[in-house]
Amino acid sequence: MKNSLSGPLVIWTSLALLGSTMGNGGPVENKGAAVTKSWTMPRGGNALQGRVADAVPRKPKVKWDVVLDGPVIGDAAIADGTVYIGTVMGTFYAINFETGKARWKFETEDTIDAPPTVGLGRVFIGSSDRFFYCLDQKTGKELWKYEGADKFVGGGLLVRSPDNKENWIVVNGYDGICRALRTKDGSEAWTYETAAQINGTPALVNGKTVVLGGCDALVHVIDVTNGKAVNEVQVDAEIIGTVATMGSMVYSANYGNQLVAVDIEKKKPKWTYEDKDFGFYAAPALNNELIFIGSRDKHLHAVNRESGKRAWRFKTGSRIDGGAIVFRDAVVFGSGDGRLYALKPSDGSEIWRLDLGEGISSDLAFANGCVVVGGADGSLFCIEGQ
Repeated sequence: MKNSLSGPLVIWTSLALLGSTMGNGGPVENKGAAVTKSWTMPRGGNALQGRVADAVPRKPKVKWDVVLDGPVIGDAAIADGTVYIGTVMGTFYAINFETGKARWKFETEDTIDAPPTVGLGRVFIGSSDRFFYCLDQKTGKELWKYEGADKFVGGGLLVRSPDNKENWIVVNGYDGICRALRTKDGSEAWTYETAAQINGTPALVNGKTVVLGGCDALVHVIDVTNGKAVNEVQVDAEIIGTVATMGSMVYSANYGNQLVAVDIEKKKPKWTYEDKDFGFYAAPALNNELIFIGSRDKHLHAVNRESGKRAWRFKTGSRIDGGAIVFRDAVVFGSGDGRLYALKPSDGSEIWRLDLGEGISSDLAFANGCVVVGGADGSLFCIEGQ
């Protein structure tokens, strides 16, 4: 029986923020249990790879599930024993990771499509009400908010200022502007304007450049120190959302039903993978050899990272709009058919499936041996191995 979060809230005392296992170059290899202790950034780290060094949970079961006030679109953040998640009703929740009980909640004025970022004792979340919020991690109290000209649907990227004196959070707006905001008060350190909307979370490449895809059909490469353009690469159609990166390579999906590989130091894409009938709306996930991306053709596609050729694809019962997580030995993703799937990365053979009874369109999050994912009917699931 599902819990409901309509009852009284318990205020929580924070522990020290645990570091993420994800870096710009990918996960730290470690064969022990529970390598990934937190999931503080969208897609698990600033490279946006959706990748962890852990083995996949086996014989999965639902540890807890709780009914929120509306469907979940963005992925959760997990830190200090708490899950942070927003809903389409505009409510942002902090939920006990062990029990599924609410610690606090915060109301915005419109849909929350964006994933949160946690760090520095703060939680950063964008809303369709045109505000980007900074909340106290312990209590959910609003510390500041920044108003854009349109909604915020992507997550934030935490970086240090070039003089090492300030912390900034870099966030894209649907008004077409990428902003570096000072975490202390939300004031602008720099802004970078594109010609159209920006949907996804920005990535950090080689610690020097911010990379994003825009609805102007460009991959934008920006100097993180000052917000100035370094390069831009034209693709065939509007870039839908969050990119994934490895080294100098950036992988993005667009409205032309394409997955495109771009080297940020070049002027033209390296390769284009096409599915002419159906679109890719999911964020790409990476390992060293392959890119994994869900499609509205009901398949998860595995594409060779070097050549852009299909390695395999796996059919589900509905479209796949959420980003996968790549484990050491599996790729795990949700489908609109209400199931989570774990597949062998090398050939797409099925390891397990778990029926949640509710369509999944959000990205997955993972920490401390558990997968956390929101459903289309408003449930939040925490899944553990047996």
